[in-house]
Amino acid sequence: MENIILFSMYPIEIKNLVKKFGNFTAVNNISFYLQPGEIFGLLGPNGAGKTTTISILSTLEKPTSGDIFVFKKNLLKCPKQVKAMVGIVPQELISHGFFTVEEILHFQAGFYGIRDNQGWIDYILDKLELTKFRNRMASTLSGGYKRRLLIAKALVHKPKLLVLDEPTAGVDIDLRQKLWEFIKELNQEGMTIMLTTHYLEEAERLCTRIGIINAGKIVKIDETSKLIEAYTYRSITFVFKKPVEKISSSYKLSQHGEKITMTVPRSVNLTDLMKEIKIDWNLLKDIKIHEGALEDAFKEIIKGDS
Repeated sequence: MENIILFSMYPIEIKNLVKKFGNFTAVNNISFYLQPGEIFGLLGPNGAGKTTTISILSTLEKPTSGDIFVFKKNLLKCPKQVKAMVGIVPQELISHGFFTVEEILHFQAGFYGIRDNQGWIDYILDKLELTKFRNRMASTLSGGYKRRLLIAKALVHKPKLLVLDEPTAGVDIDLRQKLWEFIKELNQEGMTIMLTTHYLEEAERLCTRIGIINAGKIVKIDETSKLIEAYTYRSITFVFKKPVEKISSSYKLSQHGEKITMTVPRSVNLTDLMKEIKIDWNLLKDIKIHEGALEDAFKEIIKGDS
């Protein structure tokens, strides 16, 4: 894959962005930026403002106020220049009429004034497993392959920034895994990526940082690992060879027969916990530990914002 040149500036910088539809405020004075070369996840419940933000970024909607800069270019003042640097994959599938997969990619390249990029088209067809469908009418593809075609279209002009709105919605597990790998490969080659998703496992696996939006406002932005550490607990289950006497602890616990389950902050280490319980550890048969996940942190943050 040809190297994608990184710029020494924020790929996206959003300042005080507001979007109103009549009396309803869909995006309420949000500000955030993307760091060069990262995968940034914009997460939130339905109706939080994610797709509206992307619609503004793609120029489908005009902001009520505020600014968006893409590699220092003002989106409102230089929309054509910005579009040349950004590839956007929409959430909704699009009808492509009576054209083949490859024809659509050549048409898309032509919109950017690109005439000869057959090698690049061959590459993305191969990576997205569309080569065998290159001469098939796009309208005959399955939903999963139509989504692959949307990603191919977004990449055909070699953008520096890729924006994915629910990229794996409605696709099977196998395709989802392959798209994850391709997204990571693009990122490793230097492409900055922003995505929205309701699959929290997807965001946890892919995203360097997470921004959480709720009711049109950004409520939290941080590195993915730091959000998990700050907002989740560790569940530890001790399994004994036989039922043990009731124990007391400052931590939440449940005790049934030979099992004791405790929910503790991630800062509490196992050794200290075992000292507190004061049990004959010769009776211990097994220990099961369940670490917190991004989904748990997301729920806590949204609950705290309600």
